[in-house]
Amino acid sequence: MKKVKGILLVVAVAFVLTGCSRQAAKVSHNVSQEADNFNVVRRVAVINTLSSKVEFEVIGNISVNTSNASKLEIIVEAEKGVYKKHLINMTQFNMYVVEDLEGADVNNFKYEVNYMPESIVPFTITNKD
Repeated sequence: MKKVKGILLVVAVAFVLTGCSRQAAKVSHNVSQEADNFNVVRRVAVINTLSSKVEFEVIGNISVNTSNASKLEIIVEAEKGVYKKHLINMTQFNMYVVEDLEGADVNNFKYEVNYMPESIVPFTITNKD
């Protein structure tokens, strides 16, 4: 009987941990999406690992692309409608830190679909007789 209770306890803990990791993954995705939409204030610092000095720092509404291991791409919303792009060459002697300064107000139960009207290309349908 103790063995059965032990197995049930392990299964219950596994379900709880799985639920938490799924919730954390959804929140992580939502926070990243908010940051990519320039709604999160972040600080990005590039640090020289030999001297321990900060070589580059930017603070603001920032989207960071880390998909290329040799290049860090940072896009900053300087003001509404004005964006600046910074490219940092990553070597074995530097590293970067992305810090969320204010946090993001996201919900792990809801999602949002945004249509950008400026990206919809108008077209005309004509009927050939």
